[in-house]
Amino acid sequence: MKEFNPIPEELEIIGKKIVDAAYTVHKNLGPGLLEKVYETCFCHELQKRGLNYQRQLYIPIVYDGLEFDEGLRLDVLVDDQVICELKALENVNPVWEAQILSHLKLTDNRLGYLINFNVPLIKLGIRRFVL
Repeated sequence: MKEFNPIPEELEIIGKKIVDAAYTVHKNLGPGLLEKVYETCFCHELQKRGLNYQRQLYIPIVYDGLEFDEGLRLDVLVDDQVICELKALENVNPVWEAQILSHLKLTDNRLGYLINFNVPLIKLGIRRFVL
């Protein structure tokens, strides 16, 4: 059995700020808007909390010694350490969970969030993933 290695306190603090930003956006906008609207407002809230972010970031894939530019597209990468995949859809697709886990593995990051804003209560739309 693999031993669990807790994530550093610095990442926990970033994670709390990310969740707080998502709560603030959802409280102010509610469900039913386009993903791009939530992404823009979410990034604004991250910035207000002192976090750096990159939007729609392309990450090349290295496979079998080759590098492919047609790799990943991350919705939001926070402080070069936390992946946030944003959704605004009614039905949750189980592939999203596998997708964020793959993104974490391929980028050597340990913490990620899947945030779906199209929910009545945002706590129902936030999933945290740790590798």
